[in-house]
Amino acid sequence: FLQTTGQITLTGDFTIGFRVEATGTFLGTVLGDNTTANEFIKFNGVSSFRVDIDDDPQNFIITSAGDNYYVLTRSGTTVTLHQNGTAISPAKTFSGTADIDTIGDSFSSASFSGTMKEIQIYSSTSTALTANVNARLASL
Repeated sequence: FLQTTGQITLTGDFTIGFRVEATGTFLGTVLGDNTTANEFIKFNGVSSFRVDIDDDPQNFIITSAGDNYYVLTRSGTTVTLHQNGTAISPAKTFSGTADIDTIGDSFSSASFSGTMKEIQIYSSTSTALTANVNARLASL
């Protein structure tokens, strides 16, 4: 989609993919909102990933941080995180508006620690899109 302002606002379905090499013990925010508290996508430690949209935090247990790729999708109110092509179970249920205006930081969370290789953001989701994003990030 075409972004015409400094704010990305995702009100419905979305797909967000990124390849990062996270370092340290509290690995920090990948994407966030630098003007509104409690709007972020972040590592919450080496085995936990947190998505907070409209102050509704949801935690996913990941296998480990380090050099991995992730695809986060929302279809309706179902949010799924894939790590290295595998869906993390269970999926979460939440809605709200995801606001993004910063990479590697947010208003209310620690900055990212590590290297970011690529980030993709789409205002839609589908099985084909998820597969294509996973394949692209796996190739990096």
